[in-house]
Amino acid sequence: MNYREAIINDIAQIQFVRNAVKENMLSDPALVPDKDVEAYMTKRGKGWVCEVDEIIVGFAIVDLLENNVWALFVHPDFEARGVGKKLHQVMMDWYFDQTNKKIWLGTDPKSRAEKFYRMQGWKAVGVHGKGEMKFEMDFETWLATNR
Repeated sequence: MNYREAIINDIAQIQFVRNAVKENMLSDPALVPDKDVEAYMTKRGKGWVCEVDEIIVGFAIVDLLENNVWALFVHPDFEARGVGKKLHQVMMDWYFDQTNKKIWLGTDPKSRAEKFYRMQGWKAVGVHGKGEMKFEMDFETWLATNR
């Protein structure tokens, strides 16, 4: 598996992975157009991908402007292989190298993602959007549990 920074040419494969997931699915794929993915990767923050045989199987994108994890998804065929954990590590290390501001994310309650984030040290702090659980991670907790 190869982990690297995402580039604009990756967007089509990133969208394929995003729309292949079984949880936290988009009700309408048009809700996340390519131009938004590009903006989050190039202007608002940064993204990373995991590829196997030059095919993207997972990606993560963090937003420095809103201090949040915009996306972290793994293709269902590559779940439970450490892809999400490694992408999370790379993304969070980069984020906290840029700032020590608290970061947040939203995910579906009672999902595997909820369990994943709890295992990575995220703390549930309430509800966000349309019933998603809101999690936060602060700089000190990240340092204590990951470095």
